Amino acid sequence: MKTQSARRGDCLYIYLMGEMDECTVSRAREEVDDTIDRSAGCSRAVFNLAGVRFMDSTGIGFLIGRYKKLQKYGMGMYLENPNPDADKILTLSGVYSLMPKI
Repeated sequence: MKTQSARRGDCLYIYLMGEMDECTVSRAREEVDDTIDRSAGCSRAVFNLAGVRFMDSTGIGFLIGRYKKLQKYGMGMYLENPNPDADKILTLSGVYSLMPKI
């Protein structure tokens, strides 16, 4: 999985691309955590999932872990543009109750 980020005003945008599974998440976790640490002054983070082709329960764990990290900085977390399969997983798991889809 690849990651990119951009900061616009007080909003951090994180773009995830590829597959979110056990084999790919560890490197992305380190990259995203570093980005969050460097963006502590932001009020919210938006995770763009348009480039995610596959996500299993490891992907949900990845998102919940970033949610907890962002909470320590007082930042809100939002999800945007999940593909239909990821959207179904995120809906069924209840993730949107923590991090709304925008």
